[in-house]
This record gives sequence, structure tokens and C-alpha cells, in this order.
Amino acid sequence: MRLLLLVVFAFLASCTSVNESGKGEVVARVYGNYLYEADLEGLVTAGISKPDSIMLVKRFIDNWIRKQLLIRQAEKNLTAAQTEFRKKLEDYRISLLIYTYETELIKEKLDTLVTDTEIAAYYDNNKQNFELRHNLVKAIYVILPIDSEMKPAFKEFLADPDTLLLDSLDLLASSHALSYYNDTLNWIRFDDLIMQVPLEVLNQEAFLKSKQYVEIDDPPFSYLLRVEDYLLSESTSPLEIEYENIRNILLNQRRQKLLRETQNGLYEQALRQKAFEIY
Repeated sequence: MRLLLLVVFAFLASCTSVNESGKGEVVARVYGNYLYEADLEGLVTAGISKPDSIMLVKRFIDNWIRKQLLIRQAEKNLTAAQTEFRKKLEDYRISLLIYTYETELIKEKLDTLVTDTEIAAYYDNNKQNFELRHNLVKAIYVILPIDSEMKPAFKEFLADPDTLLLDSLDLLASSHALSYYNDTLNWIRFDDLIMQVPLEVLNQEAFLKSKQYVEIDDPPFSYLLRVEDYLLSESTSPLEIEYENIRNILLNQRRQKLLRETQNGLYEQALRQKAFEIY
């Protein structure tokens, strides 16, 4: 490696001089700033050809020179206040120090178990904060070839509000439907449903209030849709949708409480020990 570096530095011999810094030979200078041989250590690795090594070193030196020129120009044109970074760096160091400590404190002492009872209680006490922004539905649909002989069987499952055997529908749809959705437990946005089923809806609220079963022929497909339930925008968002959101709210409240208690505890301890004075 030393031999390779000597070969690389040979082409710079005319601009190289010895220095007293202990960092080897001077490779480049920009006004009063110097680049030394030691600054290039690790730049050239074994297996790189001589021409590539020389090109790599030249590019590094050129970039260093350009950077030094920009720094000098910035220092000449910016005010002393603009170039005073000590306070900013100290503020950043302090912020990072506190953040790291608080993160470890939370990791060690925060109780992250939030019960269903706590979540339900928060939901009941803050329903005014959980307003829907979109119409939601619980729905089932199947997509069939438009000439499918199985359409009457699917219609029997979906059209009669008193007849809906989900397991049987799954079995039938997995064998005969091109695509289907069968989930009456979870709410979905009505806008998302329309992207899957080509409904022509001018007024979503009126449609949801008047329709339960819809059958659409849109060659080459037939769409059979059953709306099990719906919630209109501006009504209260259901608990199952807000569950994780509430859990995060409660955890954040605990975090803030833990940090406040820690700060107050440190303050009271320092006060008792007369560790600080206000002049």
C-alpha cells in the first residue's frame, strides 16, 4: 500500500513540500490551509490500478480545493453573526443530550400496557373529538363474468337481508368469483368501495340511506354488492377505527406525565440541596 501511495504521489511531486505538522508531506494548499499526505490515507485501496489511483487522488484534491475556496468566500461575505456556530452547536448538543436521556428514561420506566377499558373510557369521554371526515361502510361484494351461471346463487346470498352465511359465501366465491370482498367486521371508506365497484353515485348520503343490495352489469363483469352498515361523515367515528389512535394518545399522555414528574423531582431535589441560586 505504501508503494502504491508513493506512485500516486509521484505525479504531485512538483507541488509537494515537507511540513512540520507530523502529517507527512503537503499535497495541496489553498491560501493558508494545507492538505497533507496523511489526509489521503485510506483513499486508495489495494487492487486499484495506477491510473485509477491517480485519478481518484486528483479528484479528491480538486474537490478539497473547491471546498476550501467556497469556505473562504463564505467567510469573506458572511457577517460574524452568521458564521457564529458555537452557540448553535452547543444548543444542538444539549438538545441531543436531553433527548437521549428522555428516550432511555421512557424506555426504562414507561408503562406501555393500555387496557381496553382505558381506551373505551377515553373514547366515551371524548366522542366530540372523533368526527368522521368520510362516509364509511361495512360491505360485501363479488365480481363475476357477466354471463356467469352462478349469479342467481350469489344473489340469493346477498340480496336477502336475513340470509348471509359468510363461510358459505367464501367457499362459493373462491371457486366462482373473479374477485370478492367479504368482511363485515371492519369499516372501509365508501370512496374506496366505489373504486372497486362502478357505482354511479351523485349523493353518497342519499344512496347509503336508500340502498342495501345493488347489482351492476358493466361488461364484461357483473358486480353484486351488499351494504351491511354505514356511517355518514360528521357522525362519531367508531371505537374500532379510533382504537390505535386513542392508545397512542394515552401513551403520549403518560410520556408527558413521566417527563414532567422527572423534571419536577430533579428541581425539588436540587432545591432541597441548595444546588442552585437565582440572583
